[in-house]
Amino acid sequence: MLHIDGLTVRQPATGRTLVSGVSFEAGPGESVAIVGESGSGKSLTVRAVLGLLPSGLVAEGEVRIAGQRVNGDPRALRRLRGGTVSLLMQDPFTLLNPLRKVGRQIADGLPRGAGRTTEVPRLLTEVGLGADVAGRYPFQLSGGQRQRVGLAAALAAAPRVLLADEPTTALDATTQREVLALIRRIQRERDMTFLLITHDLRVAFSMCERVVVMYAGRVVEVGRAADLRAEQRHPYTRALLSAEPPADRRLAAIPSVRAAAEPVLDMRDLRKTYPRGSRPALAGVGLTVAPGEIVAVVGESGSGKTTLARCVTGLERPDAGTILLAGQDCSDYTRMPRHQVRWARRTAQMIFQDPYSTLNPARTVGATLKEALAADGRPADVAGLLELVGLDPALARLRPAHLSGGERQRVAIARAVAGEPRLLICDEPVSALDVSVQAQILTLLAGLRERLSMGMLFITHDLAVVRQLADRLYVLRAGECVETGPVDRVLDAPAHPYTRELLASVPDGSARWPG
Repeated sequence: MLHIDGLTVRQPATGRTLVSGVSFEAGPGESVAIVGESGSGKSLTVRAVLGLLPSGLVAEGEVRIAGQRVNGDPRALRRLRGGTVSLLMQDPFTLLNPLRKVGRQIADGLPRGAGRTTEVPRLLTEVGLGADVAGRYPFQLSGGQRQRVGLAAALAAAPRVLLADEPTTALDATTQREVLALIRRIQRERDMTFLLITHDLRVAFSMCERVVVMYAGRVVEVGRAADLRAEQRHPYTRALLSAEPPADRRLAAIPSVRAAAEPVLDMRDLRKTYPRGSRPALAGVGLTVAPGEIVAVVGESGSGKTTLARCVTGLERPDAGTILLAGQDCSDYTRMPRHQVRWARRTAQMIFQDPYSTLNPARTVGATLKEALAADGRPADVAGLLELVGLDPALARLRPAHLSGGERQRVAIARAVAGEPRLLICDEPVSALDVSVQAQILTLLAGLRERLSMGMLFITHDLAVVRQLADRLYVLRAGECVETGPVDRVLDAPAHPYTRELLASVPDGSARWPG
């Protein structure tokens, strides 16, 4: 169904070769994964297959879909798109038009003459949604629901080949598992050829029969998923797998935290309900963070994790409850004197999920960090701050667009720790990064904790990350804390069914997962 031979992607203007000599096949009903980090060429390969390369890039080699050569023949490729081959993209929000109801967007992909009034509800049912969803706009749906709508749209014309480019990286662990289980079930029921693009080897092993590993624009290893899981021949494949943190054990011992008389954060009975909310975002949550301690808060989307972090930093005002920062009441920033607000903002700093959207794209790295140092009355030692987070001081001259995702997140961390806060709040700081970059950032955070004696509140949905980094764990569900305790005890012997459900959502690389 899909035959790629010697595919090369070049940029004639610069003479650069971005993808070189990629070759593989996918038979009828077969599932194949292309795995690699950002910059490995996996997404460019899929774009070249579909004729969707950005302007300025050209593809060479041979691409056949359902036996028909399509590269160099735009008309043939247009005829095959949708009905023979379809694409499911990464971001479930941006792939849908926010101004159109989702039923109309699904109907756009239906063949002429298809009964839209019957086919749209049938497709929504197939992906596990109610027919009433057709009348809603994308912003009225959760991330998992939006991705299911995107899948329904991709399936509308009954394709024989489905290409999925990182279809679940923006989703929490339980939603990821549900969506991947749905994709696998539909692929088998329809006997579709399935090509999965991912940076997660364990997901690839679980979802696909064969795996293609790419590095620096080249294929470095190809094999059956079961064989590669048992033995990786290429060093890069081994490095990718070893960079993924396991959820069942620690890779390194976490230094013990000395007991402190006063926690840097003491939150008591915090409550928050948003206008028109059907239930509280926070329903009496309490937690503490000691100096030098890393406390993780886990839960799926809608559990209240981010609301909790925003309340601590004054970006949201709780309806009730108490927030003490280093013993000072910071429950309501709007009632605090200006000098106390400045003190609170120096005491607690926050790192957000997307490092690109939190940095000013028009300013250089040096200007951003100099501003952060000046705000705290510190010398403008930008070079020292960059070295603290493992970056070359020469990067100070660059703007965020010229940095990799990992470098941007290190700059965001540097800005947050410029004033040496006593509490660092990390809201999903590694969920958008490749596994090897993720490992580097986690190592950096652990080192900063020891070097600066900061307490950390680490917001995440990834229990494997929690196992490697945190001392204690709070599990949130629908705004309530359902379980708490030392990380090893909670993850080794979870008492609440929801905690056990979160653990089951961690990819394990077996054919049994996602279910």
